Amino acid sequence: MFSPRGPSLRELCVQALSSVERGYDLLAPKFDHTPFRTPRSILDATAGALSELGPFGDGLDVCCGTGAGMLVLRPLCRGGVTGVDFSTGMLAQARSAYPDATWTRADARHLPFAEGFDLAVTFGALGHFLPSERPAVFAGVYRALRPGGLFAFPIGAPPPFMSVSHWAALGFDVTMRVRNAVWRPRFVMYYRTTPLPAVRDDLTAAGFTVTTADLTALGRRRDGSPQCRLVLARKPVKDQRQSM
Repeated sequence: MFSPRGPSLRELCVQALSSVERGYDLLAPKFDHTPFRTPRSILDATAGALSELGPFGDGLDVCCGTGAGMLVLRPLCRGGVTGVDFSTGMLAQARSAYPDATWTRADARHLPFAEGFDLAVTFGALGHFLPSERPAVFAGVYRALRPGGLFAFPIGAPPPFMSVSHWAALGFDVTMRVRNAVWRPRFVMYYRTTPLPAVRDDLTAAGFTVTTADLTALGRRRDGSPQCRLVLARKPVKDQRQSM
C-alpha cells in the first residue's frame, strides 16, 4: 500500500491524531509516496475530458496539496496557474515541484479570490469538509471564477453494497466519527459524505449550472454506468442572482 519512501505506521498515527492542517503539514514530505495522492489515471482522464472544452485562460487548483492538479491545469491553461491550500507543508512541496506556478495559503472555506480564473479544479478534497461547509467552499469558487468560468472535479460512483470497497469506506467513516467524538482536534476526512445528488444541489444553490461527463477511461460498473464522472459546474456569463 505504501512505498518504502512513504510514512511509517507511527507517523500515520501521529497524523491521524492531529488536526487536518497539522496532519498534512506532517505528512507533506512523504505524501506523494502514499495512496492518498490522486492517481495519475484520474488526472489524465480529467485532463482528457476538459481538453474538449478548452483551452482556458487562468487556472486554479483548490486544496492543491503537493500540486498534482498542475498536471491537469498547465496543459489546458494559456494564462497563469495557481494552487491554494491551507497546509504550509503541502504548499512547500508543491512550490518545489512547480516553481513556475503561484501558490497561496488560504482556507478553502474563505477563498481570497474574485473573478480571477477561467477554470478551477479540485481532487480528493471534498471529504475534508462537512456537508454544512460545502456551500461556503462552492460559493468561494464561484466568486473566484470569471463569468463563464468552469469548476470541474471527478466524483466516483458509490461502490456496490456488497463490495469490499463499500464496507471499507463505511468502516473508515464510522471510525473517524468515533475518533472525532472523543478526541480533539478533529480530523475531518469522510468518504461517504459527497454523494453526487447532494453535491449537485449545493453547486446549483451557489449559482452554478451543473452537468456531468462520464470518465469512461476509468471503467464501468457491471450495470454499464461509469465508475467515475466529471462534475462540470459552469458560472453563468450573466449572474442571474444579481439580476433579480
